[in-house]
Amino acid sequence: MSETSHAISALVVHRLIRESEGPSRVELRPAANPVDEPAARLMERLCRHFAERPGKGYGWFEKDEGSFPMPRLMRAHAIEGSMDFETLSKEMLAQLQKRVDEDKVEDGGYVLIARATVFGADCLYVALLQETLGTVMGEDLSIHDSPHLDFAGLQVAGRIDISAWQAGAERYIGFLKGRGDVAGWFKRFLGCTDVVIALKETKKLVETLGHFAETQQLAPAEKDELLERAHLVLEEMGESGAPLDLVAVASQIFPSAPEKLSDTLKDEALDLASGFVPDKRALKPLIRFRASAQDWKLEFERSGLRSGSVQYDKASNTLVLTNVPDALKQLLLEE
Repeated sequence: MSETSHAISALVVHRLIRESEGPSRVELRPAANPVDEPAARLMERLCRHFAERPGKGYGWFEKDEGSFPMPRLMRAHAIEGSMDFETLSKEMLAQLQKRVDEDKVEDGGYVLIARATVFGADCLYVALLQETLGTVMGEDLSIHDSPHLDFAGLQVAGRIDISAWQAGAERYIGFLKGRGDVAGWFKRFLGCTDVVIALKETKKLVETLGHFAETQQLAPAEKDELLERAHLVLEEMGESGAPLDLVAVASQIFPSAPEKLSDTLKDEALDLASGFVPDKRALKPLIRFRASAQDWKLEFERSGLRSGSVQYDKASNTLVLTNVPDALKQLLLEE
């Protein structure tokens, strides 16, 4: 974890224990964990896995603070300063336990809660981590099992961007959607209502795909093929109502190296939501050029460049249009 990009102000790990029957119980750490090198490495792994994991949702706080107390707790801690971090973490654990018991969630685990400045943003992270067995070698090269936190299997984690919240941003809560209905009870714990504006997210996706195509050093025909394939895939999803899956769509759009596109779409700085249905109104820039100047407006398909009906001369910075329709030709001749 880079000291210049991440700074932990507080971190604590409690434990949520699920019994075979009946309600869960908790094991509270009485005070915050020391912010030492092991804590920093733990936080680095959490931030990295959260950033890289596809299938995140985004939203803002519910207005009903009686039913969803997280904004009230965050306000008391981060804005009013009337609640210290240890108290906040215990209140959060109580709310998490309540949601787990309501939904009869099967798995407990270690509940990590941390406040950290990440790339300049003041954030609160919360994650539910399970243990898994790994293997270590003894001094005599003997083989031993060793339990460790399972970040590879992380399914429940969220982040509240306190800076964005105070600045009045449209959305400032992010959470992993996980498998099945994990997101349901965890969203209620966070007090989060989803904010997915399909048109806006589709425009962001289209701009990202365009930039990606420009940076891959593809031949012009390959670049056009990538964008046309993206248009076809996303348009079909829009017509069928299929929600966006970042990993699956990367494999369909750029099958020769899907991990490259997937990494771009999962970039934390992009904050691209998944699970929305692409809005077909925003897809035209993938296959169509549109421009205007003082005396003209122009719109044409990318395929026109390949067919030769639209020709661009770099030397003279001019466009030549061929196969002019008779109706337009007649109007031009009358001028």
